[in-house]
Amino acid sequence: MREDIVIRAAEQKDLPGILRIYNEAVLNTTATYDYEPRTLEHRQLWFEDHLRINFPIYVAESTDGEILGWSSLSRYHDRQGFQFTAENSVYVATNCRGQGIGFSLLNPLIAAAKLLNLHAIIAAVDAENRVSIRLHERLGFKVVAHFPQVGFKFGRWLDMIYLQILLPEVNPTNNEPIG
Repeated sequence: MREDIVIRAAEQKDLPGILRIYNEAVLNTTATYDYEPRTLEHRQLWFEDHLRINFPIYVAESTDGEILGWSSLSRYHDRQGFQFTAENSVYVATNCRGQGIGFSLLNPLIAAAKLLNLHAIIAAVDAENRVSIRLHERLGFKVVAHFPQVGFKFGRWLDMIYLQILLPEVNPTNNEPIG
């Protein structure tokens, strides 16, 4: 990774940069299957929800204060039975891809998940996004599912790959590690 970048916990002041990166992905990639750019108000609610449930959001910041990428853990599902599972997101600005920023943003999510006593992290990745799939595999994620034609964007059907990493087991009765 570049030495002129710092990975740190996101702050409210970072939301315009996070939003800029996400909305570029909405408009130009299949990294997200959203069609319409999100608003700053939407991203503010997202940020506040992450603070409330203590799920991390990280940013990659340049020395001049520009947000170059971000990552987060989010609820995998709201049902209580999924309380030990999270879904991760990693987005890097177009002009910064291929510089190790994604790796530097995903790695602390795994460490944070362990501290939160989570058992699994799920990554939903467009099947054509080989870079993201390789990134996750480098950090120990395994492909666990391939769903053909479950998404539709840019006038074509899209396949989704699910990757998963299992963390040290937790005891679901008291949220303590087993063994």
